[in-house]
Amino acid sequence: MITRPSLMSVVSSLFLLTVVASAAGQQRDNEELRKEESEDYYKKWLKEDVVYIITDDEKAVFQKLTTADERESFIEQFWQRRDPDPRTPHNEFREEHYRRIAYANEHFTSGDRGWVTDRGRIYIMHGPPDSIESRPSGGFYRREMSEGGGVTSTYPFERWRYRHIDGIGEDIVLEFVDTTFTDKYQLAVFPWEKDALTQFPGAGKTLAEQSGLTTRADRPGMMPGAGGHGGANPNLWYSRANDVPFARYETFAKVQAPPIVRYPDLKQIVKVNVGYSTIPFEVSESYFRLNEDQVLVPITLRIPNRELTFKPNGDYQTARIGLYGIVTSMTQKIALEFEDTMVTSFRNDQIQTGVQRTSIYQKVIPLDRRTRYRIDLVLKDINGEKIGVVQKALIPPAYGDKLAGSSLIISDYVQPLGAVPEGDTMFVIGDVKVRPNIHKIFSPNMPLGLYFQLYNAALDQSTLKPDLRVSYKLLKDGKLLREAVDENGEPFQFYSTRRVVLVKHLSLDGLEPGKYQIQLEVADKTNNQTVQAAEDFTIVEATKLALGNTSGKVTE
Repeated sequence: MITRPSLMSVVSSLFLLTVVASAAGQQRDNEELRKEESEDYYKKWLKEDVVYIITDDEKAVFQKLTTADERESFIEQFWQRRDPDPRTPHNEFREEHYRRIAYANEHFTSGDRGWVTDRGRIYIMHGPPDSIESRPSGGFYRREMSEGGGVTSTYPFERWRYRHIDGIGEDIVLEFVDTTFTDKYQLAVFPWEKDALTQFPGAGKTLAEQSGLTTRADRPGMMPGAGGHGGANPNLWYSRANDVPFARYETFAKVQAPPIVRYPDLKQIVKVNVGYSTIPFEVSESYFRLNEDQVLVPITLRIPNRELTFKPNGDYQTARIGLYGIVTSMTQKIALEFEDTMVTSFRNDQIQTGVQRTSIYQKVIPLDRRTRYRIDLVLKDINGEKIGVVQKALIPPAYGDKLAGSSLIISDYVQPLGAVPEGDTMFVIGDVKVRPNIHKIFSPNMPLGLYFQLYNAALDQSTLKPDLRVSYKLLKDGKLLREAVDENGEPFQFYSTRRVVLVKHLSLDGLEPGKYQIQLEVADKTNNQTVQAAEDFTIVEATKLALGNTSGKVTE
């Protein structure tokens, strides 16, 4: 027999399980929804936005891409290859393309959206014609001599004339015929397709048919092989070269093929992290909002000292690295260009230890948040012959009005300075010194430093400060090992509602070697919004870890 308290306990447990399962299910649903929305965006871009102008080769490449970054890089390069003037800040081709789509949807809709129709397709691909002859009601029509002459009655039709179309030719005439009187105009191959009396014997004859020189069956397109040459078919005696059947078939096919592109070589597609290197080095970037229009992007390099050439210099052994960097937009506009010389030195009695360490360098770059960039880095060992080259995409995130976060930096050294230092100092963001551990390898006796910026936090009206709950979760193989929670958002530095800086040190003492993940979650209690960030890292035995980093001294 189940007592009343026991029954209540069972009901409570079932309710709790239902709530937990519902929350977990909701989280999975949200993740799947976000993934579906992303997939829908790229599917729409491929099947609607550029369906008429993308080449088969480009389409095949795009369909093989798997990540959002790869697809975004492809899309940027796709438009760049068609930009008529890369020196201008705008891509005139892209702007004109979307204007044409809007125009087609406004003027050519007929059951289907305008961009789907034949007129919409030709307009989007080739732009407005140089002239349009429109007969929306059809009716009485006196044929031009190039069409055979004579009079007839037609379906509603439009005749578009282009003086020139790249890759097709001169004096291109296209006709669109509405045989159903429903505004559904279809691209025609032959002028006879607009003739409403074609199926009525004896009506609507051409001049040659009236004279008995030919019959209706001899009209090109009415039967296979008819009128293959203008001289043999009286209906084509006065036709232009573009009017002979095979020329019309060729034009019909060409005007529906993707327009020619500026650079046909598919190797122009941006490739991220591709380069050659005889100096292997690592590069990482982070993103922090500077203002409404800009982001700060610290670029950090890590170079193994064993790859460098050290030369005696008195009591020291010195390596010199020449560094050149250039940041360009996808339209080849230069956003920043810089040169530095890194100098790494060790005493003669410390050189054996020094070559086991690494040198690190950092350059902080302000970028427009609405533009995607590429950075090219070239390193040269001045004392030797080695060269290292890396190309990397820089894609600033979009920060809206909702709660958002910067990149999460995991560091082997993070320390507030108390004041913003003067000049251009490496590894300093605001008044905090942060040295990224970009190879993400720690030993158990090293602290795990974290640096994170939070944006758009709401103010608690009672304290006039953000009311935050910050949790730090340490996971291994997906299982939670440790969790630290700051219910009051400590320690954080409050600057304004636009920016909150979080600095944290976590102990790794007692952890076994292996791969781990740190998860950061910040909850804004005032507006019930959360933001998350995570980074993977590895713990190795102290004896297997490189002895540490050396900050390369920069000489101008």
